Amino acid sequence: MTAKISYDEVEVGTELPAQTFPVSRARLVQYAGASGDFNPIHWNEKFAKEVGLPDVIAHGMFTMAEAIRVVTDWAGDPGAVAEYGVRFTKPVIVPNDETGALIEVSAKVAAKLDDDDRTVRVDLTAISAGQKVLGMSRAVVRLA
Repeated sequence: MTAKISYDEVEVGTELPAQTFPVSRARLVQYAGASGDFNPIHWNEKFAKEVGLPDVIAHGMFTMAEAIRVVTDWAGDPGAVAEYGVRFTKPVIVPNDETGALIEVSAKVAAKLDDDDRTVRVDLTAISAGQKVLGMSRAVVRLA
């Protein structure tokens, strides 16, 4: 597969469709099983509070993976992402209720990098409970 978005049709400032991703305790347990990261701060409320956290928190890599979905959905191919990096700024706190947490992600094309390579830089913003949870979140995407 290749990206479905044409490099020639994208302008700097193009906003990608924003998405909101729900995070429940059950999703964290599923992610722990898939990733092998069973740190109790991600599923055990008592332990998380004992080590000074306000509650159970989502895995950083889970948060990062949810955020990049905005880019892969837009591009039409996860393989179009050539580079991706973030800084973890705040944890996603996941209460033990019917709602859990939400990660709200927006993104925009920040730069056209290489006409020959047809790459753009996409800057992402990820917010949960009104706080930015990822900083310097950037992806380099190779377009059609």
